[in-house]
Amino acid sequence: MELLITKLLVLTSDLGYLGIFFLMAVESSFIPLPSELVVPPAAYLASKGEMNGFLIVLFAGLGSVLGASFNYVLARVLGRPFVYLIAEKKWAKFIFLKKSHLEKAEKYFLEKGNIATFLGRLVPGVRHLISIPAGFVKMNYLSFVVYTFLGSTIWSAILAALGYFFGENQDFIFRYAKIIGFVFLFVFVVLMVSIFFIRKKRKVIN
Repeated sequence: MELLITKLLVLTSDLGYLGIFFLMAVESSFIPLPSELVVPPAAYLASKGEMNGFLIVLFAGLGSVLGASFNYVLARVLGRPFVYLIAEKKWAKFIFLKKSHLEKAEKYFLEKGNIATFLGRLVPGVRHLISIPAGFVKMNYLSFVVYTFLGSTIWSAILAALGYFFGENQDFIFRYAKIIGFVFLFVFVVLMVSIFFIRKKRKVIN
């Protein structure tokens, strides 16, 4: 793990902010490169005065928008049937694309469009796929970009804070990033359930 951290620090230092932008674009596409391996090492360099924390978060957010936009456009142009057809192929596992994951992301999104796009960027297992159902239903692209950027930036800021203070302990970062992600999932579920019961109560009253 120490060797991996050292290599990541060297890679981040060499590539700079454009490297963060590119890697986060990859992380938000069909190839789920863990963002925990991109932002925290850069933030650790920021703690040593070698990079700027604000620019790290900004470029991470912009990169996420680019990668998510790739999925969005692909789903919007090719359509739902084609993407699901690809997901059913045996070789789809090599690009980390599973039908069950797509169904989960689509259900998650359709329950609440904008907030699903926003919170989806904060939830493990949904983060890099939430843009696909957005493309399926042809969500307004400007709204998609805004909510994707906001969610991605908040997630990147959380990772940056973990990397800034605990950059040398990658296991700690992975463990707590996962916990934080599931906290956001819990918040989203509670919010959806609350909205459901509020609407049901209003219908009964009316």
